[in-house]
Amino acid sequence: MLTLLALGFSSGLPAPLVFSNLSIWLRDEGVSRTDIGLFALAATPYAINFLWAPLLDRVKLPFFSARFGRRRGWALMTQCLLMLAIFLLSLTNPAESLWLMASAVLFVTFISATQDIVIDAYRIEILDLDQYGSGSAAGIWGWHLGGTLIGGAGGLYMAEAFGWNSAYMLLSFGVLIGIFAVLMSPEPKVSPPAETLAEEERALALLQRWTFLPEIPRRIIGWIYLTIVAPLAEFTQRGGWLLILVFIFVFKLGDALLGRMSGVFYRELGFSLTEIAEVAKVYGLSANLIGIVLGGILVARIGILKALFLSGLATAATNLTYSWLAMSGQSTLVFIVAVASDNFTTGLVTVALVAYLSSLCNSAYTATQYALLASLANLARIWFSATSGMMIDALDGDWAFFFLLCAVIALIGLPLLLIIMKRYPLSR
Repeated sequence: MLTLLALGFSSGLPAPLVFSNLSIWLRDEGVSRTDIGLFALAATPYAINFLWAPLLDRVKLPFFSARFGRRRGWALMTQCLLMLAIFLLSLTNPAESLWLMASAVLFVTFISATQDIVIDAYRIEILDLDQYGSGSAAGIWGWHLGGTLIGGAGGLYMAEAFGWNSAYMLLSFGVLIGIFAVLMSPEPKVSPPAETLAEEERALALLQRWTFLPEIPRRIIGWIYLTIVAPLAEFTQRGGWLLILVFIFVFKLGDALLGRMSGVFYRELGFSLTEIAEVAKVYGLSANLIGIVLGGILVARIGILKALFLSGLATAATNLTYSWLAMSGQSTLVFIVAVASDNFTTGLVTVALVAYLSSLCNSAYTATQYALLASLANLARIWFSATSGMMIDALDGDWAFFFLLCAVIALIGLPLLLIIMKRYPLSR
């Protein structure tokens, strides 16, 4: 659990650097709300990392894999590159070249998304099924320690004191925590299910009978099948697989819109960077960590799907507190209530969702299948959130109505979840 906590830290650290804090940095430099919203597209690698996830299941790195193992080797390589990517981002300036900064952000998100593939696969493979709730909670705790506390609040404090570029440069060294965790952790020892291996053997045996093809093309086709086709084919054999994918895609649309523009909203209300750090990050983090703990307990007590439904409903309801803040103006008390309540329910729902996605994975294709499912959720979050700035401009800055729309949109996935609970209570 300590290893998962530290790996979660490494996973969460880049998030505010390419999302909330980046939005504030861009706004302080006079970048338009529409352009800030469009910066969400640079986070697309989080949504499509399933495209290269099969490589992490099958490909062995020349030095890292031989010395540290498949999962730890890939983790160490991506973390070294992530430190370099954040350092390079710290050297850019939106006032001089917005495109250069966007390219640097894209580099960070690509490496960060690749690191997430490894960390998620490691967590699933190192735990038993009944530990998914507590393991998810530990990883998410670490994520918020890295993302919300150090990268988020710490980044704002450092930006206030030293400027944005120096803050990002200092935060790049935070990745060392993840590197030390990998060096001190064991390599997972997990065996694929026998029926999965038997299915692969049958497919390869059939391929060997294709004597009209030379040996090398047959080997290439076999590798492509095992690496890319087999993980997808195995998942489509599950009952209700298409409904599950649709649910995952739409479940967190409301949060996507709210999260992208929240920092801009705080600044337009008149809050300083220090006030945002103290309220939105520190108070929010405390509430979020409590929600994560209770989310793990809720999953253990009532099951993953019921916990997912209740936490999803609560999340939609707390989105309305931001409408209250928009109507109240620069009220610190309402600010605290809105941020704390929203972060509390976010902690609940995130634990349940991560546990659910983990339960859907076959141990033979852990990295590929989890990356596919998580990417699907991120695809909606990233692409849909890119329209958030346009929506605010179209509403003439009516933040109260915007957050009301976020709450309504957050309810879309719940009817689908009810169908899944009734027809497909067991996902594996």
